[in-house]
Amino acid sequence: MWSNFFVQQDEEGRTGVAGAEHGGGLGGLKGSRGQRRIHKMSDSHEGKIKLAFFISIIGVTLTVLGMGTEFWVELAQPKDFSGNQTCQMAHYGLWKGCIRTLWVADIDPERTSCGPAELPGESNCTFFKFFTSGENAVIFRKTTNKSLNLAAAVLALLSLTMMVMGAICIFMSLSKGVEFFLKPASFFFIVSGVLVLLSVLVFHQSVLALLSSDHSVPLHHELSWSVACVGSAGAIVIFGGILFIILSLPYSPWQKCLPLKNSAT
Repeated sequence: MWSNFFVQQDEEGRTGVAGAEHGGGLGGLKGSRGQRRIHKMSDSHEGKIKLAFFISIIGVTLTVLGMGTEFWVELAQPKDFSGNQTCQMAHYGLWKGCIRTLWVADIDPERTSCGPAELPGESNCTFFKFFTSGENAVIFRKTTNKSLNLAAAVLALLSLTMMVMGAICIFMSLSKGVEFFLKPASFFFIVSGVLVLLSVLVFHQSVLALLSSDHSVPLHHELSWSVACVGSAGAIVIFGGILFIILSLPYSPWQKCLPLKNSAT
């Protein structure tokens, strides 16, 4: 009888210890889950992200400025082509074009073509119709290639959309204090910069197609300051995307490279 009593007590004790260990394990697991937190970025790292974002915002601003203006290319007739005291030139961008009538007396005597567009004169601006009715524009008897013009405009709009999505990712990264959104932001900014540069290249091809459509009127052409803004914006945005890639790495590339240099010296 006593032997059965002690065996029963021993089994109950083991069961209690096992239950306690199991309960403690679950409690510890819950405690570890409760104490687990998302790693927040440091203030210095956040400052670097804000600096890279400021650089990218400069590129976005230049992109908007270039896309919204009509000084992508200037087409100028010879200043003595009309044989009177005035000459004509044209300048256009992605959305509209302008024909300007300038006074020959205001043009630099060493300049053979009409212009530049900054000189005072009469201006007649119209929006391109290939966005609405699909008609090509005629500038000095030369016809635009609407496919190339549309492609340049679509690439520019896609690049601007990518920039906005990259900016949203950076805002979320700074507001949440996490680095997870840096990688998609870098992807969006780099792709947007590439699309901007492609838009400039396609637009230049559209200008060459316009010039080759008719040869009855001699024209001098040159890309203007809007293209300079957009091209600079593409390079700046790509640089900002590369900075975000570097900032998203789990280690500093400078700390990886500097010990190698010190050991080599």
